[in-house]
Amino acid sequence: MQSRPEPAAEPVAAGTLWRHRNFLLLWSGQTVSEMGSAVTQLALPLTAVVVLGASTFQVGLLTSAATAAFALIALPAGALVDRRAKRRLMIWCDVARMLIIGSVPLAAAFGVLTLGQLYAVAITAGVCTVFFDVAYQSFLPRVVTREHLVDGNGKLGASQSFAQVAGPGLGGGLVGLVGAAGAMAADAISYAVSVVSLLAIRIREEAPPADDSRAGLRAEIAEGLSFVLRHPILRKIVACTGTANLFGSMAVALEIVFLVRVLRVRPAETGLLIAAASLGGVAGGVLSGRLARRIGSARIIWYSLLVLSLPELLVPLAEPGWRVTAFVVGAAFGYFGAVVYNVAQVSYRQAICPPGSSAG
Repeated sequence: MQSRPEPAAEPVAAGTLWRHRNFLLLWSGQTVSEMGSAVTQLALPLTAVVVLGASTFQVGLLTSAATAAFALIALPAGALVDRRAKRRLMIWCDVARMLIIGSVPLAAAFGVLTLGQLYAVAITAGVCTVFFDVAYQSFLPRVVTREHLVDGNGKLGASQSFAQVAGPGLGGGLVGLVGAAGAMAADAISYAVSVVSLLAIRIREEAPPADDSRAGLRAEIAEGLSFVLRHPILRKIVACTGTANLFGSMAVALEIVFLVRVLRVRPAETGLLIAAASLGGVAGGVLSGRLARRIGSARIIWYSLLVLSLPELLVPLAEPGWRVTAFVVGAAFGYFGAVVYNVAQVSYRQAICPPGSSAG
């Protein structure tokens, strides 16, 4: 996948990103955006369960709709992103998600909210998220130098996990104040904050030459697939990530139903339990660089899932009452291992993939 050379990443002070203006803008904007997304991750299925009385199967479909885009369009999205200026595409994706998510509290206010709209919101917001995430992973190496990728991804991973802590707690409070659908307005606002932070980043970026022919798109997809499949480590990472995402999505689809209907946790308190469990992810983001140096940058990729995430098996042992803590402890280890894994494998991909390619 070919693209024009882009300006070199902004130099940083040795060993730190705390004085890197562009990274701090990206980091702060994404922290707020991730917090808003964490609110929606709680509020969207709660809206289906509490407001619309959705069944377990319907909640599962809703979760599947939110993640279907990753399976269906990730490959063509990568090729299309390679042809666009990354930051501009990220801005448009955030604007679209702001309008899409904002339609839910608006429809609820007028009493016209339906499950069909929630499915449409989940699918269209998921498509925008795919394009944003692909562009974002290609944009970060333009913001920081290669030796700071693990540090940058670790900070962003810690922020994502912090959002998983603060977001559900905030979401639970908002659900109590304005209802599950109304709580999603916070996510729409967070995307506006992300747009402002991206606009403030000072990096010149020219879009590669446009070539939207079907043959050209197929060739770029084939080139990216060939690069991944021929690489002895990348193809294993893809297989591992795909498997983990499949079963992780199944667990997420049942999480709210399990808490509300099996463990009999009140809707406003589900956010507090998820927030407590997400502290494991914060620890994972903070410790990911240290663990990678101690265990090995390649070995930590499989070690994080096979060893660090093992106590996640406690989750199905949870029962109503004090034994609900089994859910919190197990999920905390799951978040910890997942963040360490993501930081390690994303940093590795960004470091070895060709410049300008979204394969990383």
